Amino acid sequence: MLVDINFGDNPLPRGARPDLSVEGTVELENIANTLVVGRPAFGQEEGTVSLYRLTPDGTEAARVRVKLGRGSLSVVEVREGLREGDKVILSDTSNSDKNSDVIRLD
Repeated sequence: MLVDINFGDNPLPRGARPDLSVEGTVELENIANTLVVGRPAFGQEEGTVSLYRLTPDGTEAARVRVKLGRGSLSVVEVREGLREGDKVILSDTSNSDKNSDVIRLD
């Protein structure tokens, strides 16, 4: 993707030339008051996933169904199932006991 960068009235950075490449983040949308989490290993936007939410003491994680909304490369909107401050396991837990709704953490 090619993007034109305009520094407005600010002076160009030292050593800037038209043929230099830059790395940055392009923000297409910013949704206020939205709960987001990192994208789960198998989470698809606009879908429902099972995640393990850590208990307050951090010794266990209990399975919870989470409804996801829109997503980006690294985060996804939470529509239902989690509250602000909840900590969840985002990595692949498919090798854990599939019949267990609770994982003990050591």
